[in-house]
Amino acid sequence: MKKLLLTLGLFAAFTTISKAQLLPSVQFGAKAGVNLSSLSNNNGTFSSDNRAGYLAGFWARFGAIGFNFQPELYITSKNVDINNSNVKIASAKFTSIDIPLLLGGKVGAFGLGGRFYAGPLLSFAINKDNNFGTAVSQAASFRYKDSNFALTAGAGIDIRRISIDLRYEAGLSKQEYFDGSTNYKTRVSLFNLSLGYAFL
Repeated sequence: MKKLLLTLGLFAAFTTISKAQLLPSVQFGAKAGVNLSSLSNNNGTFSSDNRAGYLAGFWARFGAIGFNFQPELYITSKNVDINNSNVKIASAKFTSIDIPLLLGGKVGAFGLGGRFYAGPLLSFAINKDNNFGTAVSQAASFRYKDSNFALTAGAGIDIRRISIDLRYEAGLSKQEYFDGSTNYKTRVSLFNLSLGYAFL
């Protein structure tokens, strides 16, 4: 009898978890977090120290049969110190509107679960030649030719409506920065940690 009850209990739990993973779902929320950025070393002369930046924006998640598509839209600030022979000579700051398009999977049920994902990221720069309004316009019209590209991958934990994400972003396009006398082009890579809340 005990074995039968245990078997039925396990079957019910498995069925519930399976339904939670198979049924289509839609979520929408806001997120904010911090990042640590680094620059690629162009010629071995200069190095960079990580400095904290920020990100804030919105995300959506469409899921079914254990898989998710998660587009996001947020503003991010990436900061690094530029060094020459271990002496700081300048700071570089990159502010942009970022659009990650992530594909991944999810495990768990009853409001608790873990996620893993990866995908491309489009970044529309905000600087002296390209203000916030212009970057928003480029992002809204999806002008990918005016964007910088990156690949991102990471993992997350969901606790009911709260999401915690840790991810790595590897820059593919070179971005410009000015060290006070010279313009340089470099790839920006970073780690970011964010906290999200689902409204739906």
